[in-house]
Amino acid sequence: MDLLLQAALRLFVSQGYRSSNLEQISGAAQLTKGAVYFYFGSKEAVLLELLRRVQDVVVDRAIAAVKQVSGGATDKLVAYVHYQASLGITHRDEVLLLILMSLEFKERDGEVQAFIRELYTRQRSFIDGLIAAGQKSGEFRSDVPVREMSAIVQALDDGTFLEWFRRSDHLGGADLTRGLRTTLLNGILAAPTEPRRPRAPRAATPAKKPKSPTRRA
Repeated sequence: MDLLLQAALRLFVSQGYRSSNLEQISGAAQLTKGAVYFYFGSKEAVLLELLRRVQDVVVDRAIAAVKQVSGGATDKLVAYVHYQASLGITHRDEVLLLILMSLEFKERDGEVQAFIRELYTRQRSFIDGLIAAGQKSGEFRSDVPVREMSAIVQALDDGTFLEWFRRSDHLGGADLTRGLRTTLLNGILAAPTEPRRPRAPRAATPAKKPKSPTRRA
């Protein structure tokens, strides 16, 4: 079964769900088409099983890892970004599958679309909580609503991952993650408040001497 799932994962990421069929999946796994039907019954069932594994790795473990971090909202958000970045090395195709399928199934009703929507809802709700906590503690700027700031964090995370995938021959993962962290934090951290310096008193202007009256000859 793992061979089938790995073959399907590679095909769905490289050529999309619509362009992949059971014959290609079974052939890539060096199994018969009947084996796919035996284990899953349909191509949609294969994708759903892959998405359940994605949920465990990309969402559940990320949330669990961040909850173990001591410190404030900034530390937790940085831990979240670093965890997602580490998936680029350990589970690259799983992250790409989630992003790509969220686009491919955006306008298609059904079990797959509902599963992806619920998965992203959990992810967004968790980020919302981090943002709200950071705004309450004064770590994050508060002039941007939680929902919009959370969406920007998610967009930066997904977009950076896609750019890394597209330009992996030119971009290093560690440098890109550092750049993402720096850009993200400098954009949402509250501006430091500087105490006002007392204004120095102005020097008194010396009084002008009255002009001596000139005598006429």
